[in-house]
Amino acid sequence: MGDIVINSAVRSNLQTLQSTAKLMAQTQNRLATGLKVSSALDNPQSFFTAAGLNSRASDLSAIQDSLSLGTKTLNAADEGIKAIQKLVNQAKSVANQALQAKATETTLSKTAEAAAIAGSAGARTVTFQIGTASAVSVVFDTATYATAASSAAAIESELAGLVSAGGTLAGLSVTVDGDDIAFEVASGEDLVIAGTAAATGAAGFGIATSGTQGTNGETLASARSTYATDYNNLRTQIDQLATDASFNGINLLNGDSLTVKFNESGSSKLDITGVTYNAAGLGIAETTFSDIEADVALLDTATSTLRKQSSTFGANLSVVQNRQDFTKNLIGVLEGGAGDLTLADTNEEAANLLALQTRQSLAQSSLSLANQAEQSVLNLIR
Repeated sequence: MGDIVINSAVRSNLQTLQSTAKLMAQTQNRLATGLKVSSALDNPQSFFTAAGLNSRASDLSAIQDSLSLGTKTLNAADEGIKAIQKLVNQAKSVANQALQAKATETTLSKTAEAAAIAGSAGARTVTFQIGTASAVSVVFDTATYATAASSAAAIESELAGLVSAGGTLAGLSVTVDGDDIAFEVASGEDLVIAGTAAATGAAGFGIATSGTQGTNGETLASARSTYATDYNNLRTQIDQLATDASFNGINLLNGDSLTVKFNESGSSKLDITGVTYNAAGLGIAETTFSDIEADVALLDTATSTLRKQSSTFGANLSVVQNRQDFTKNLIGVLEGGAGDLTLADTNEEAANLLALQTRQSLAQSSLSLANQAEQSVLNLIR
């Protein structure tokens, strides 16, 4: 090209066209990619600064996923506490029902046997046993009883001191109506009466026969046994629920702990200590309801423990959610900063392209005018 001689006006217009074409290519690339800095060649400082900002934003995005898992783990533990609290409330309801249960008394009615009374009778020994307590023997002397009624009265008199509140047969009551005598055990325990034969009549004035006597009632322990079974079943359900309250392999109610990282280096974090909230961990023992008030007290303590832990997990969840929102906003700031350094303003670039197209058109026209002088010489030669 060095051998070709062009005048200064043509050369100036040619340089302008080349420069315009280069700018147009750059502007079209920015419009196509949306970037004003697409490589280190465009602007090294902006390119590498933006790359660092984008890299940290990417790291924080991974942290954001971890924060989301931490939030769900805390949510699972909180739901587990709520469900366990419902079971504790049900157990308390069962305990209150058991507290209202009552024993059904044991009753025995007998008639003193007249044939055993007439004439002189030998000494009689009658034994009374309530439940599993030791049997108490009562010895009646050789007195002559005129009637069965007097015999019944003698039994009532002899037992008077034994059935009192502090007596050997406490809990037994004796009632006489003529020659009919009734025995009652308010606690519902079994009553067994046995006796030796009289000299002239049946054993023990006719009130003693073999085996358990009368209609046995239901003791308080027996009345509460069904409720105790229901209570212990609820206790088992608490164990199972505490085991199932896990998320992503972490169970904060079954002894696991959780560490939630808030930045890419792990220097900012929250350590969440797990608890063991099965029935044993909450202090809820298996029961027979022998002391319901003590069982209810344990349930009240468990409720207090659950509420405190729920508050602790709630505070932890609030911290994690706050950091989750902060991290999300920080990622936006980092990506926005990187964009400010590298993204092109499409409106501006579109205006630039239009201006360059106009400039190119004007330069082409100017080049045509600059060539007219040489064309005139060519026409003269012709």
